Amino acid sequence: MMLLPTSGFGQAPEAIAVGERVEVSGGAYWNISVTELQAMRASDGVPRLVNVHVPFQGDIAGTDVSISFREIADHLDQLPTDKDAPIALYCASGPMSVRAATTLAGLGYTKVYSLVGGFRAWAAAGLPMVNP
Repeated sequence: MMLLPTSGFGQAPEAIAVGERVEVSGGAYWNISVTELQAMRASDGVPRLVNVHVPFQGDIAGTDVSISFREIADHLDQLPTDKDAPIALYCASGPMSVRAATTLAGLGYTKVYSLVGGFRAWAAAGLPMVNP
């Protein structure tokens, strides 16, 4: 397990454990690393990849849809109808995807993943971005 510092929306920095299952009201989501997201995308369990960052600053190559973290509950029609289908969320660095993951887990989605470090970590690993 790797711990990364994060802060968001005026909160004090806290550590996010990569690979950690996070229990929230109504469900849970998982924090995943760039390496874990790559492995998921290479497997048969390819997640729906959702950019929840606002304002738009680019996508990880292969992103399926962009939905504001604030509006994700209003755009469930853009997500799988099967609440057991994997969904990977990302933003620039993590806090917005954590909020979106909390929302989806609370709505009964069972395989929700938040990319720790967001698209900045993805780009820092030398992986492809679109429209950065």
